[in-house]
Amino acid sequence: MTTYQNYALGNWQSGDGTEIEHFNTITGEKIGETSSKGLDFKAMREYAVEKGGYALRRMTFQERGMMLKKLALHLMSIKKKFYTLSAATGATRVDSWIDIEGGIGNLFANASLRRQFPDLPYYVDGQAAALSKEGTFIGHHIMVPKEGVAIHINAFNFPIWGMLEKIAVNLMAGVPAIVKPSEYTSYLTELMVREIIASKILPEGALQLVTGLGHGILDHVTNQDIITFTGSAKTGKMLKSLPNIVENSVPFNMEADSLNASILGKDAVPGTPEFDIFIKEVQKEITVKAGQKCTSIRRIIVPEDLMEDVQIALSKRLSKIVIGDPANEAVRMGALATHLQVERVKENVKLLQAEQEIVFGDLENFEVHESADRSKGAFFSPILFRNDDPFNKTAVHDIECFGPVSTLMPYKDLEEAVQIAKLGKGSLVSSIITADDKIATDYVVNAASMHGRILVLNERCAKESTGHGSPMPLLTHGGPGRAGGGEEMGGMRGVMHYLQRTAIQGHPQTITAITQQFQVGADQPEPIEHVFRKHFEDLKVGMTVFTHKHTVTETDITNFANVSGDNFYAHMDATSLDGTIFEQRVAHGYFLLSKAAGLFVDPKKGPVLLNYGVEEARFTKPVYPGATIGVRFTVKEKIDQEKKSEEDIAKGIVKFLVDIYDETGETVGIATILTMVKKIDQSK
Repeated sequence: MTTYQNYALGNWQSGDGTEIEHFNTITGEKIGETSSKGLDFKAMREYAVEKGGYALRRMTFQERGMMLKKLALHLMSIKKKFYTLSAATGATRVDSWIDIEGGIGNLFANASLRRQFPDLPYYVDGQAAALSKEGTFIGHHIMVPKEGVAIHINAFNFPIWGMLEKIAVNLMAGVPAIVKPSEYTSYLTELMVREIIASKILPEGALQLVTGLGHGILDHVTNQDIITFTGSAKTGKMLKSLPNIVENSVPFNMEADSLNASILGKDAVPGTPEFDIFIKEVQKEITVKAGQKCTSIRRIIVPEDLMEDVQIALSKRLSKIVIGDPANEAVRMGALATHLQVERVKENVKLLQAEQEIVFGDLENFEVHESADRSKGAFFSPILFRNDDPFNKTAVHDIECFGPVSTLMPYKDLEEAVQIAKLGKGSLVSSIITADDKIATDYVVNAASMHGRILVLNERCAKESTGHGSPMPLLTHGGPGRAGGGEEMGGMRGVMHYLQRTAIQGHPQTITAITQQFQVGADQPEPIEHVFRKHFEDLKVGMTVFTHKHTVTETDITNFANVSGDNFYAHMDATSLDGTIFEQRVAHGYFLLSKAAGLFVDPKKGPVLLNYGVEEARFTKPVYPGATIGVRFTVKEKIDQEKKSEEDIAKGIVKFLVDIYDETGETVGIATILTMVKKIDQSK
């Protein structure tokens, strides 16, 4: 038997006594115990902020991203270590894959976000705002890491994914974490955290773990902390209303279990691919993780004339599900996480039975595979209810059975389907299976206000679809109302939850220094040597090349039209300009950009490896033959780039502002070009 420990203040610690006993949910065998009694939560918070937070806040987004990538690669290399213990939670191989490798995938996805952030410890948000007539006073926004700790209170169903999907985001933002998984499955989280700590990839203090009940974990939070909660709405609301959380305006992100719905489009009749896809998807969501997912389908909403067809097809598919020990290859559904969970699901099934009929499954009479002992494991039969009057028999819209339980119900038209879906009072996810894009559009637009995510599934995307129940790291996960009203993940959006947005005001030169992005009106010192002759380390934001000038001719316009094939009338036919904004033949915008390149490029071989893109190109004033143009070519921003291998060239990304102006000094075109520039130091 194992005593599962907490990781606090830089050490593995056992709590006082025993708070929770852990049992193998398949065999009933006791595998360990844990406690968090005696932990000093105030000291843990201070340790996280002063040690882990201090180190993380001094890392740039690029460095944090590389840290996450390194951790993901390490955990993926030892992933087999987690599968055996994961089976003790009742998980099949597929269930474990979602939890383990899906969780590690969140680390990879968040690591990739580094390319969307500046090479700074903080984020520069949006564009500068002009606040004065002469341009000497401007405003901007930056977002800095909060100087607190992320406290994650997670559910029992995903002991690894639940932790990794959250810490990936706060670590990317530069904020440390204290993780409190469900005490019932914390033994699997503990195994993962042991490997993370042993790797020494994260700064000390960046991650701490509470494996027991964690009473008092929120007693010392401040306005710089962020709390995330995954679990029942009842518990979440109780925690969210704690006096010190309300008093200190502590951000509290709640993701609660919800009554998610899946809708079968009227076009998806038996015999169509979409009907088969629907049956398969619903069966999968009822049985994967034994229905213990906050995103599982609880309400199956189908056209009233297809109720019998769906009931027969779904029951037939559910009847083939083999329940038992996941170690046996024939088994497709394991056990619930605990015997306590079995009793809770039974209680709610009986409540629903008062209003609706079970058409598949039985609470007591069901078989498990011969390799398992039903009397010892926390096994449960898939249950399919039928409710023919969902507007009047409404318990199904209020009571959630957190197990392999779902209810079939009819709708007359799409408007009614939307209304039924909304009776769940807000969900994490809804799905509609249809090949008709008009049906899909009508459902999404009318139902979206009550759902955090909507999957539109049909034959065209089914092969690659991640499914109804799979939130993805680059998309937001959360939902309104009963679902908690919060948001997690979501790519850059998720990282923003852990940053404080602050408006900054001042002279463009000062704002340039703070943001490390060139702001119009800042100093533009001209280097002695052309910027294309300088290595990445020697380039400074604001350095500007003022190019030679060129007078545009009609021959330029004609030649560019011949080369590009762009013979738009405004460029080529002076007789067609009546009633337009143009006074005479106008130069192509892309000619101006091309000519600008001819003016600002230093052609000799040097540190610039290549130009690989153009962003934010705009043409702001017509340029006619006889106009003279020049370019102010300014270092706008620098972003470090890691080497992909020892043989790779050490380089960074430099963004240059291309400001094309005419003889009056007025800007006629502006763009940002992206370049790769070689470093002097090839060891980095």
